[in-house]
Amino acid sequence: MFLADKASDDGSGIWCSKGTIQRHTELGETTVKRAMRAFLKEGILVETGARTCKNGFTVVYRIDLAKVEALEPTAEPEIETGSTVAPVQSGPGKGATVAGVPGPPRPPNHPKTIHKPPTRKREAAANEEAERILAAYPPDRLRNKAACLAQIEEAMKEGIAPEDLLQAVQAYATDSAGFTRSKVCFSDNWFLTRRWLAYVEKQAEDREKTAALQADHHARLACWISDRSPMCKHITGTQVTALLASKLVSEAQIQAAGLGS
Repeated sequence: MFLADKASDDGSGIWCSKGTIQRHTELGETTVKRAMRAFLKEGILVETGARTCKNGFTVVYRIDLAKVEALEPTAEPEIETGSTVAPVQSGPGKGATVAGVPGPPRPPNHPKTIHKPPTRKREAAANEEAERILAAYPPDRLRNKAACLAQIEEAMKEGIAPEDLLQAVQAYATDSAGFTRSKVCFSDNWFLTRRWLAYVEKQAEDREKTAALQADHHARLACWISDRSPMCKHITGTQVTALLASKLVSEAQIQAAGLGS
């Protein structure tokens, strides 16, 4: 809702740092980063560029209104019940209406609000992912496999992507390759104390930096095209496709700059 408040009517022009979002929503830094990553992954948010600020640059986002419209509604549908003598009832309607017809029964819970238990197929997939992640942990430090798998599955339920967890384990294995036995961390303690979180956050920060640099580079290329700069000859076909997809330039501008679509 905070991002929507900052956006224009078409969902564009969201320019605020994660620190600003954290301060106004009173959420934790990790929660804000996780939510932003989830919005980007689902396509609800789209990166459209970057703007300079005193600390470097801030990524500019756009809310994809079509994606928002396609989301599952959270409000229960309104039920037309007609006028009764006492419209508000604390239990199933038993009293008579103005027309002398018994009132409607209390509407049941909306079926979409009932969380279905995970299917065996989904559970098997989660177990397989957890096994794959644990297999990347240094084998000489494995301990209490059942507890490790439970912690991994709990992390995935919180929304941590399996690939991010796997990369975190692999990064720790690389970092600690030369550790003596007195300095290593056994797997059950490593997952229990959530030591993977620092690696996951570092991966997310690296991705954000890469995306921001790419957005800045695309913005520079778009300026070349709009100005019909001689530097346009260095723009590749792949970059042209990416610029068109990001809507930083139009097909007409591409043609005017002497570039093929």
